[in-house]
Amino acid sequence: MALEPAGFAGAVLTGGSSTRMGVDKALLEVAGRPMVVAAATALAEAGATEIVAVGGDLAALRGLGLDAVPDDHPGEGPLGGVLTALRRAPTDVVVVLACDMPGVDATTVAALLRALAAEPDADVAAASDAGRLQPITAAYRIRALPLLAERFGAGERAVRRALEPLSVVVVEGLRPAALGDVDRPEDLPRYAHPS
Repeated sequence: MALEPAGFAGAVLTGGSSTRMGVDKALLEVAGRPMVVAAATALAEAGATEIVAVGGDLAALRGLGLDAVPDDHPGEGPLGGVLTALRRAPTDVVVVLACDMPGVDATTVAALLRALAAEPDADVAAASDAGRLQPITAAYRIRALPLLAERFGAGERAVRRALEPLSVVVVEGLRPAALGDVDRPEDLPRYAHPS
């Protein structure tokens, strides 16, 4: 699926501290595969021309066959990871996913891309889950980078607030199971037996 002339790149944010889980969420196996692989697979199946894992245990991620790159802003939260992904992208559009969504799929990625393509003036198309914007389940145009970097430089670390001055398409109606994340050990049972 190449909705933009140069296609799209994918990035999985893998640099979180996973303090609530107690182990590296990116590498945690759910339904027989590391969660980061679920996100990378969704991007690949949707047609990403390049996929990077941003931050975290680079050696372990590379051991899974992923192109893992250091986060330009380690320890500064997901906005730093988004900036890193946008800076490294070879395309005009980057789909950014969190590493802790074992149910994410190519259909979700495709919906984000369609929403962004349908709104040429939009900078970002972000998923909405029960009315809550999910800015790390989103398709970004590279042109959003300067303003996001400016917000980051001014001390903003919350991705949602950093998006406020941008034109954002809210993508609703996505499958809830595709957007669910795993933050704590008690979140795991619902993904143990995928449907």
